[in-house]
Amino acid sequence: MSESDLLDSGIKVVGSNVRISESCTIMGAENVIIGNNVIIDAGVVFNCKTGSITIGNHVHVASGCYLSGAGTIALSDFSGLASGVRIYSASDDYMGETLTGPTVPEEFVGVTYAPVHLGKHVIIGSGTVVLPGCGIGEGSSVGALSLVTKALDSWGVFCGIPAKRLKDRSRKLLEFERLCTERAIG
Repeated sequence: MSESDLLDSGIKVVGSNVRISESCTIMGAENVIIGNNVIIDAGVVFNCKTGSITIGNHVHVASGCYLSGAGTIALSDFSGLASGVRIYSASDDYMGETLTGPTVPEEFVGVTYAPVHLGKHVIIGSGTVVLPGCGIGEGSSVGALSLVTKALDSWGVFCGIPAKRLKDRSRKLLEFERLCTERAIG
């Protein structure tokens, strides 16, 4: 989309140097905040008619991602989602205590809302699913095809179903963040 298209899209806040593919679908654009230096690839869907999605600076959302921001979703600076990542901040009742689905009146459903926050430098591999309330701590990475069912600590490498910590993640990238920031200021 051109800068003019972005301004006319209804997105609440759009920073500078933002590139969003024309094939993206953004439902609830008035609930979306996008920082600077952001790329959102083809086929991405943001669904936040009742919640919000906030994207920090230097963030990449690869093709085919789906972010269900019925609650709230926040992607911090320097975070990234590989192709096909799914993030949910709300879930139907799977235990049978209530009815489910968008066609049922609200008083008969038991949707649970829980925010999802990705810390700075979080990277999530292709095909991973992040469930409501599962924040991912600063600097952590999640391998492809993982299922995040609980909050993940900072500076870890995680993968699997459910995602489990394998080892510590290097903090060397913080030096590159410092250099990148200095370059932008200078």
